Amino acid sequence: MTILDTIIERKKEEIAAARSNISIDQLKNTQFFERKTYSLKESVKNKSGIIAEFKRQSPSKGIINDQVSPLEVTFAYENFGASGISILTDKDFFGGDFNDILSVRNSITIPILRKDFMIDEYQFYEAKNMGADVILLIASCLSPDQVQEFTELAHELKMEVLLEIHTEEELKHFNPKIDLVGINNRNLKDFKVDLQHSVQLKNLLPKGVVSVAESGIYHLDDFNYLKEKGFDGFLMGEYFMRNTDPAKAFEEFSSQI
Repeated sequence: MTILDTIIERKKEEIAAARSNISIDQLKNTQFFERKTYSLKESVKNKSGIIAEFKRQSPSKGIINDQVSPLEVTFAYENFGASGISILTDKDFFGGDFNDILSVRNSITIPILRKDFMIDEYQFYEAKNMGADVILLIASCLSPDQVQEFTELAHELKMEVLLEIHTEEELKHFNPKIDLVGINNRNLKDFKVDLQHSVQLKNLLPKGVVSVAESGIYHLDDFNYLKEKGFDGFLMGEYFMRNTDPAKAFEEFSSQI
């Protein structure tokens, strides 16, 4: 069993427990459910392209930074030109929390991506409830039919979809309704990083699709290489979060690009 399999099994348990505590109807009856959402697709095209991530830990790296507050970091991300913000909400494996989005939503005026392992419709209502603008669909966790179904649900809830792929086979999960396609430079099964592999996959996407390079961008040279190869967006988390002052790290990186 891979780490991804383990995460998905745990996610099923979490969803079952959440359903028993709060119904979808109850999720709909909250302050953020009717708010107007922001477009990550448009923000990526019109700003820096960086989707800056707040991430405390990961299965491959362990604790990255658990000493800073979501509001402090995400405020700096927005202030210094990020196109959007990605916030991990998986607790057991990434140290995330629903409150990490809730605590910043009223202070942030750029799109927020709920980054989690989305496998059930319930999670989409959760995402809307906490104020997310975009949800992540990971192809390796879903069938093409599920991606289609979840994309339609997200759009019904006025949220955008970022589809994450890593293999040529996963290109079959793409459908024209997808808003953005993220190509993960890191293989979720063995966590190896290969930027060239991602470039090859990007070249197989339909023309005009907004593409996002994800993970494994550790240096300005990596960013410039991927930008030169035509990527529109860049999801970056560890590069900033591994610093004691992620806000300062993002400011310095932004000034260089």
